[in-house]
Amino acid sequence: MERPTGRSISWLARLMPDADARIPLTRIFRVFFTIGAFSFGGGMLGWIHREIVVVRKWMTDEQFLPAVVLSRVLPGPNVSNLAIYIGNAVRGPTGAFVATVAVVCGPFFLCIGLAQIYDWLSASALFHAALAGASAAAIGMGLRVAWSGAKKTCRSLEGACIAAFVVISVGYLHWSLIGVVFGTAPVSIFLQWRKAQADA
Repeated sequence: MERPTGRSISWLARLMPDADARIPLTRIFRVFFTIGAFSFGGGMLGWIHREIVVVRKWMTDEQFLPAVVLSRVLPGPNVSNLAIYIGNAVRGPTGAFVATVAVVCGPFFLCIGLAQIYDWLSASALFHAALAGASAAAIGMGLRVAWSGAKKTCRSLEGACIAAFVVISVGYLHWSLIGVVFGTAPVSIFLQWRKAQADA
C-alpha cells in the first residue's frame, strides 16, 4: 500500500484541529454559554465563527469549515454538533462535554423564564420590532459565514460549480438535502484527492 507523502500529510494536518491546545475549560464554558444564551436562530453559527476563528483564534477557517459541514450532515441539532466538534478540537472529550452543556443550558433556562412572560411580551409592538431586528442580524451573520466559506472553498472552477449546484438544488429546486449531500460528496472528495495528488 502506498504510504502518504510528507506533503499530503501536511495537507491533512492543516484540516485537523489541534487537540493539544490547553484552553481552560472555564473559558470554553463561558464562551459557549454566552453564545447559546444571547444569539438568535441562524445567527448562532456566525457568532461561533466570530468567537472561535476571528476573535480567539482557537481554530482556522480551514479547520472550522469541516466542522460546519459535519454539524449539518450528522444527526442532531447543528449547534450542538458544532459545539461537540470544537470542544473536542481544543480540549478533547472533556472540552466537547463542557461546550455542549454550556451552549444548551443557557437557552434552556432562558426559554423557561421567557415562556412565563411570553403572552405579555407578544402584545407589545416593541417586542415584535426587537425580534425583527434580531432576525435581520442573524441573517447578516449567516451570510458573513457563507461568504467566508465561499472564499476558502470556491477558489477553483470545480468548487464553485459544486457550490452553485448545491445552492440551486436545495435552495430553489427543493431537492432532498441528504440526496444532494450523498451525491456531491464523492465528487468533492475525488476532486480534492486529485488536487492533493497533483500537488504531491
